[in-house]
Parts: sequence; C-alpha cells; structure tokens
Amino acid sequence: MAATAQKHIGRNIARIREMRGMKQETLADLLGISQQKVSLLENAETLEDHKLEPIAKALELPLEALKNFSEDAFFNIISNTFNNTSNDNSTLIASSLNYQPTFNPLDKLLESYEENKKLYERLLETEKEKSRVIEELVRKFIKE
Repeated sequence: MAATAQKHIGRNIARIREMRGMKQETLADLLGISQQKVSLLENAETLEDHKLEPIAKALELPLEALKNFSEDAFFNIISNTFNNTSNDNSTLIASSLNYQPTFNPLDKLLESYEENKKLYERLLETEKEKSRVIEELVRKFIKE
C-alpha cells in the first residue's frame, strides 16, 4: 500500500520566491504582511486556497502552479531545453558568450542617481524643518 507524499506548500513558496530572486521582505510588502509572517508561511506544510491565492498573485503564477510545483520537473524542463540544442552544448555556450542584457546599465545608473538626489532633498527638507522647530522652541524658552 503506497501512500502519496503530500507536497510541502511552504517549501514551494520559498523555492519559487528564491528562483524569482525575491527576498522575503519583498514578498511581505507585496502581501501587506511582515517578513516574519512570510517565514511562517514558508514553514507551513499546508495552507488554505484563500491564503495561497494572494501569494500566487504576488509570485505572478497560477494557483495550481504554486500548489503542484515540483523542483525536479522544473529542472528537467530547463535541462532538456538547453541540452536538446546540440550534443556538445556549443549552442548554449555561444549564446552565453553573446549575452546582451535587456536593460541599459547607464539608465539604471541614472535612475539610482535621481533616486539618491530625491532622497537627499527629502533629508535636507527634514533637517530644515527640524531646525525651524528647534528655533521656535528656543524663542519660546527665551521669552518665558
């Protein structure tokens, strides 16, 4: 009598999140919960569908894919996709050597510069406000 092994849904969530390069904090933000709650979810052996639906949506995949995820099947698909190109993997090596990112690194640098500039401006405004409040308190204290 063979028993079917129950899939550990929490491990599925963790592995898919990791494969997508997503941190627990990021998933927590998408779900509107704390990072600790995400950790608890990833340790849960089973979860109800109503809890899994927002997680699947945040991970951008169907609920059934999350529930039925198999790491072995995933790697077999990836392995077969690359290994079927040629016997010596020359196509895979050639495509790796000609890798061209789909983003412009200069654009990313400019984006981070602009973000830093905005953060600095916000910090400067906060410091000005703090200085103004301190000045008001000093004036009130001197008058008393």
